[in-house]
Amino acid sequence: MELASTAFQNNGVIPAGHSYRGGNLSPPLRINGVPGGTVELALICSDPDASGAPWIHWVVWKINPQTTQIPKGGLPAPAIVGNNSWGKAEWGGPAPPSGTHHYVFKLYALKEPVTLKPGADAKALEAAIKGKILAEAKLVGLFSAAR
Repeated sequence: MELASTAFQNNGVIPAGHSYRGGNLSPPLRINGVPGGTVELALICSDPDASGAPWIHWVVWKINPQTTQIPKGGLPAPAIVGNNSWGKAEWGGPAPPSGTHHYVFKLYALKEPVTLKPGADAKALEAAIKGKILAEAKLVGLFSAAR
């Protein structure tokens, strides 16, 4: 399974329009090679460079396994958005206080559906998908506080 974006290459710079202060629109994503038997997809975007625990920017589940594109600033129905580290059920773009941070988008192909209520956080999603993962894909973007 592969996860890519038309806005940035893997390990490339995320454009400012996707940052928290620069428009705060989620980047467009492309999904390829979802394995057979997948009943839904889930996605978590985190910043492992944040001080303390990783900072969560996006938590999404119930993405239709037939989905090949997630549009800029949106999600295909019937996707559900959980709470990010700001406590909001939305995309929270890059906003590092200093230096360059890595933003890790992890996509999961699941063999069983997730049964969480809207607003659940990344820890709840990670617990809910444990033992249900058929495949994973990762995309990393970079963003600098100097931008």
